[in-house]
Amino acid sequence: MSNNRRQPPELILASRSPRRRQLLIEHGYTFRVVAPDESAECGVCSGESPPELVARLAWQKAADVARRCDGGLIVGCDTVAECLGRILGKPRDIQHARQMLNLIRGREHRVFSGLCLWDTAADRHRIDVAVTRLKMERISDDQLEQYLDSGDWEGKAGAFGYQDGHAWLEVLEGSESNVVGLPMELLAEMIAQMASPSGRSS
Repeated sequence: MSNNRRQPPELILASRSPRRRQLLIEHGYTFRVVAPDESAECGVCSGESPPELVARLAWQKAADVARRCDGGLIVGCDTVAECLGRILGKPRDIQHARQMLNLIRGREHRVFSGLCLWDTAADRHRIDVAVTRLKMERISDDQLEQYLDSGDWEGKAGAFGYQDGHAWLEVLEGSESNVVGLPMELLAEMIAQMASPSGRSS
């Protein structure tokens, strides 16, 4: 008897981030990486809220890769931090990182990740946003400069990496993997939704 059930599509990560790759590996996913064009990874629209920004950029990345892949389930993701109404992406340089850390130290802040899953075979996609609330202790100036000298801030939204294991950074509510750059709980939920016959585009 033939099995007409559709096979799960290949998972394709639309990202240059080594941290996102590592999270997928740690959670047992089989996947390949297709980096989006740099033009799909940038662009801030005036008046966008953090959820709107990360959702749009995740969609841009997934859409760019989907145009170049005949099949597969594309995973596009974008992450920013937010504190006191300011959106904090990746720092341009050490001075920019210092400004970000001076803003968030001693304060609660949030990390937003937009996640877009694009099923190229079925030509449908879903978009959702994960939010994590954190607090950074009011570390001393010496601690701040020591961290900056380490270079651990490079390439990380908000100039910090939760995965680096610093005691002065605490997750108050939400996904820890979201802070690293890919909300694994939301990803699993969305993959299950896409596999469902009732799954609909966002």
